[in-house]
Amino acid sequence: MMNIYRHLVWLLKGVKVFALVGKSGTGKSFRAKLLAQKYGIELIIDDGLLIRDQKILAGRSAKKEQAYMAAVKTAMFHDKIHRREVAQCLERQKFQRILIIGTSEGMVKKIAETLRLPPPGKIITIEDIATEEEIQTALHHRNVHGRHVIPVPSIEVKRNYPRTMADSIKIFFKQQFGRGGEVFEKSVIRPEFSKKGEISLSESALTQMLLHCLQENNNQIKLRKVTIKNEGPSYHIDLAISVPYGLELIPNINDLQAYIVASIERFTGIMIQELNVTIDSII
Repeated sequence: MMNIYRHLVWLLKGVKVFALVGKSGTGKSFRAKLLAQKYGIELIIDDGLLIRDQKILAGRSAKKEQAYMAAVKTAMFHDKIHRREVAQCLERQKFQRILIIGTSEGMVKKIAETLRLPPPGKIITIEDIATEEEIQTALHHRNVHGRHVIPVPSIEVKRNYPRTMADSIKIFFKQQFGRGGEVFEKSVIRPEFSKKGEISLSESALTQMLLHCLQENNNQIKLRKVTIKNEGPSYHIDLAISVPYGLELIPNINDLQAYIVASIERFTGIMIQELNVTIDSII
């Protein structure tokens, strides 16, 4: 009820949520300020940070994390203290428009929900505002050099995260979106996790973990089918199960859902956005 109340409060205030979506390393943060100027957006949420007028108001940068999985959790505001800090800062701000940057529609919607904001009313993809050549160039810098961009001046990054600072750049955009030429300063960093290669979790490994969770929670429940959909840092999982006759369904299945989500997120660092359970048969 509290989340519904806060959601209504934002709507009554006329707050509109925008989202910029694109795969990791395609240049979203690089273009965030220009997009904010086009739509008159006051606040930006990017990789765990709340930014206003090129200043960090609250949050913790995912770029500070030592491991990729930890960076994903930070970007999704998984930590309660981190989440509360940013949510409370949002409530103190006077604004009408806010931009959430993420790797998928599912991710930006989840961030909005986590921070008790309305769902994005306008979702913009990186392909809408950047050419294929620009996207490929950005991917090259990310994959080859491990460089990430934060849409704030270097002085802000040095003050908050001096060890991750690599360089600063000033970009001149000319006649973009019908505007005159403007110069924006952005910070280029190389976080620790970008130096260590990638970590991936296969569907078969995740399925094995799901089987273990079922056995640990209730070995009478059997897995019949699993469907896994990966949307950037978050996962959608559909389980079809068989249950023994006489099992009290609602409390046991709710407990199973909570146990699986908590276990998988704790041991792997991935985010489960949705876990659907279908009772396929009763045995």
